[in-house]
Amino acid sequence: MIKQISVFLENKKGRLSEVTKTIADNGIDIKALTLADTKDFGVLRLIVTDPDKCVKILKESNFVAQETEVIAIEIEDAPGGLSKILELLNSNDVNIEYIYATIEKVKNKAIVIFRIEEKDKAREVLSKNGINIYEMRDIINNM
Repeated sequence: MIKQISVFLENKKGRLSEVTKTIADNGIDIKALTLADTKDFGVLRLIVTDPDKCVKILKESNFVAQETEVIAIEIEDAPGGLSKILELLNSNDVNIEYIYATIEKVKNKAIVIFRIEEKDKAREVLSKNGINIYEMRDIINNM
């Protein structure tokens, strides 16, 4: 299981900088992130080395933050690598809510984060098809 931190931010100058400074000042390393925004607010999603501590310090700093479980997998870093995984999940009726990639590579493979409601079904399909699924220790030690 990978814990993702979601932080809800007002869409105003400097707010993203405040979050990342708070995280850095507490010795937490960001391993992956994505930011989706609307006119009024944004949702920053993070994979960090210490998610429990991260949520705690963000809340203490008056940010709205929560944990969500996501799946991180290795994908062949070549044309069609992502497409093969998406086809596999689709053919097994697994719905993907959103995805994003890390900037790190491991063993010439891309690491992609998936938010999937049916996590157990997705894990079973991926495992049965030889897809390497990451755990939190892998994120901390290998990225």
